[in-house]
Parts: sequence; structure tokens; C-alpha cells
Amino acid sequence: MAAVDLTTHPGHLARRLQQAHYLLWNTMVSEEITSPQFAVLNALIAEPGLDQRTVGERVGLDRSTIAEVISRLSRRGLLDKVRDPQDGRRFLLRLTDEGTRTHRKLTVRTARMNQVFLAPLSAEEQTVFFDLIQRVSDAAEGLRNPTEPPTTQHRTVLHRATPGENI
Repeated sequence: MAAVDLTTHPGHLARRLQQAHYLLWNTMVSEEITSPQFAVLNALIAEPGLDQRTVGERVGLDRSTIAEVISRLSRRGLLDKVRDPQDGRRFLLRLTDEGTRTHRKLTVRTARMNQVFLAPLSAEEQTVFFDLIQRVSDAAEGLRNPTEPPTTQHRTVLHRATPGENI
């Protein structure tokens, strides 16, 4: 049997993109705050006072992962958990002043990183790239959550400071 051309496999290419993103993130953005942690900070900038489950949904993290991310950000003093006055069983999340400063600093760095990451593409190609990757991402989300009907509409993006920002 002949070898398979992995450059025709989207999963292989997605993994290579993720590896490149991870390398750029660690060298240009932060060695301490991960991309998923930044996504949580970003979600709480956009919508302060969300509960943990909702933040996880907004940023595409499963329950156990979002719990760990929230725990780490809390230990770093970047967010506070406040008991919901309407429902004492749940906690609402808010960024601390340090969390807001960290988000601001990392936002500038992610913009620079995204410019480097997307440098091989023209502005028009970046737009097409985002449209296509968003469509595939939305379809993959439908596979991850099969109880929800598949959608062909694009999701609303809360924040896209620069093309390619991985939040």
C-alpha cells in the first residue's frame, strides 16, 4: 500500500497549524498565560459576570477543561468568583484589575503574533481563510454537540481585533 499524502488531510494540517500557533504564542505572547486562558479573559471582558458553564460554551472548552482554566486564573489573581445573588449554587466570574491589565497587555501581543502567523496570506486571502476555517469549525462544533441542529449560518464573533486572533 502506498503512503498517504498527509497534506490532503485537514486534521494533519490543523495539527501543524496548532503547533505553529503554540510556538508563536509561547514566544510572542506569553509563557505563563495559555491561549485558552486568554480566551476566558477575553470572554469576561466582553461579558463580565458570566458563570463558568457559560464561559466554557463561549470559548469552546468542555466542563473539566474550563474548570481547570478558571482555577488557574483564580490562583493567579486574574479573576474572582462571586456567588450569584439570584442562585446561590452558582458563581459569577469577574476579572480583577490585574486580570484586566493582563488582557490588555496580551491583546496587543496577540495582534502582533497574528500578523506573523498570517504573513504568508494577503488581506483578501486572510478573509477567505477565516470564512473557510470558521465554516469547518462550525461544522465540527455540530459534531461535538450532536443534539444541536447543524447550522449553516456564521456565529457572531464577539471580538476580532486582527485577522487570525486565536481566542
